[in-house]
Amino acid sequence: HLTMADYWRWWVIHLWVEGMFEVFAVVALVCLASMAFAEGEVVHKKKSMIDLFQATGLVGYLMVLLSMVGTACAIENFVNVRREKLAPTPLVQDLQALIEEEQFDEAIELCDQEGGYISNLVGAALRYRLAGYEEMIQALEAAANEESFKLQAKISYLSLVGNTGPLLGLLGTVTGMISSFQKIEQMKAPTPGDLAEGVYESLVNTTMGLFIGIVFLTVFFFFKNKVTKMTLSMNLQAVDLLKNMAMKSH
Repeated sequence: HLTMADYWRWWVIHLWVEGMFEVFAVVALVCLASMAFAEGEVVHKKKSMIDLFQATGLVGYLMVLLSMVGTACAIENFVNVRREKLAPTPLVQDLQALIEEEQFDEAIELCDQEGGYISNLVGAALRYRLAGYEEMIQALEAAANEESFKLQAKISYLSLVGNTGPLLGLLGTVTGMISSFQKIEQMKAPTPGDLAEGVYESLVNTTMGLFIGIVFLTVFFFFKNKVTKMTLSMNLQAVDLLKNMAMKSH
């Protein structure tokens, strides 16, 4: 299992290698464009955002699609990864009342009906009530590990989007370089306009890829920290619901 420090170390190295390649690619394209500018007359024409996006080609549309998927995942997590959804207060109160009244079968039935994080933990523990309190806690811990894994897997799609974005940007950088070199090969004296399309494709794709990576990795780590804090708190809450049974067992 990777620790948070190991993950950050890997991500920094990943960005450094990718960034060095993109810097090399951009410098190469700028040098080629400078050579063309030295031989031709410069025509200043500001491009609109639509013109810049159209220069990205197929890779740009793939990144837009990726952004839509990432946004949908972020919205879904904002709606569902909340304490009110995973451990509703009315449900916790009902479970506490049933456990205090020793209506364990009714409590298990309620957990099965409601589902969710806290219900699965308490339901798993109550099924081992006849085996003793220690076995109940072990069953609760096993259920907590499973439920925590489900939540972490759910938010991991944001990390996938955040890591895929810069890679697509790198792909766009390479395709832009290929386009520019093809222009140079086909023409004896390429003009700035001839090379501009490839340069724009490289730079805009790189910018879009980095933007996707920054946004969705930030959102991913926000949810990662949120899930870690929530699961710890809900685990303690589930144990607290069973404390009366521990007192009675001694």
